[in-house]
Amino acid sequence: MRRAVVALAALLALALLAIAGCSKSPQSTGAKRKYLVIFSQCNNAEPYRAAQNDLMRKLFAQHPDVELVITDAQQDNAKQISQIETAIRQKPDLLIVAPNERAPLTAVMKKAMDAGIRTICLERDILQPYYTTYIKCDNRAIGRMAGEYIVKRLTAKYGKPKGIIAEISGLKGVEAEQNRQAGAHEVFDKYPDIKVVANPVADWLQGKAKDRMTEVLSAVPHIDCVYAHNDPMAVGAYLAAKEKGRDKEMFFVGVDGLRGEAGGLKKVMDGVLAATFIYPLCVDKAVEVGYRMLTEPNFRPQKEYLMTSTEVTAQNAAKLYKG
Repeated sequence: MRRAVVALAALLALALLAIAGCSKSPQSTGAKRKYLVIFSQCNNAEPYRAAQNDLMRKLFAQHPDVELVITDAQQDNAKQISQIETAIRQKPDLLIVAPNERAPLTAVMKKAMDAGIRTICLERDILQPYYTTYIKCDNRAIGRMAGEYIVKRLTAKYGKPKGIIAEISGLKGVEAEQNRQAGAHEVFDKYPDIKVVANPVADWLQGKAKDRMTEVLSAVPHIDCVYAHNDPMAVGAYLAAKEKGRDKEMFFVGVDGLRGEAGGLKKVMDGVLAATFIYPLCVDKAVEVGYRMLTEPNFRPQKEYLMTSTEVTAQNAAKLYKG
């Protein structure tokens, strides 16, 4: 009898083990692991940044095994550093960072790399290569393209390279601001009769650009061209000139070339901007490369990926707008 009881107990134990083995788990059900991706965005208020966020949500939504979290630093270095430090404590599978400014964000991105977190630097750089990969476009080349377009327009107007330019800068210390300026000046500096007479800083924002351009218009009696480092600032300058009745005196050139009613492509179609230069969102490449980093153990991304730009004028704006 005792042997029968022992045997029965053993059978019950085996049955319990079998039930436990059949309990649901990611391995037994084939459920995929959920990957945490954190995107540290420098400033959601800029149209370019909002477009980046929208595209990233759309593309990662195609991967149900990814949970995407987007933070907004509101153009505040200290806030972005704090948000990234919080992200490091969360130990995401992938960290994507669009730095607000290159120098202040360098150390905290090193912390992320030291913590073993795979990191994508998106579209703006930092002082040292503390990232797994960097996805960008060539801002200096864009500056040169803008400069060449402006010189061509001024030459057509005066019969030689000559004219007065107001340049509106983005946030100082940011790679895009530095190289969009440097590239354009490589071209302007070849022509002594082309003068940049004003260079206010408007931090990428349309409202600030309108205010700064109003001040420039009060100080400068004639302007042939406004070159702004992004489209919202170019539009802000246009609105200021229009209020003063001087918008027909000059032409306006920007950078970004976003689609949508408020984007640069539409502003070229409407005649507000003479030209813009597409700066790719870089998000499609970030999602492509980032997802491979998450799901392919042997995948090793390039240290840099370089996207290309396109000049947009009245001749091709409508076609590019339709996609």
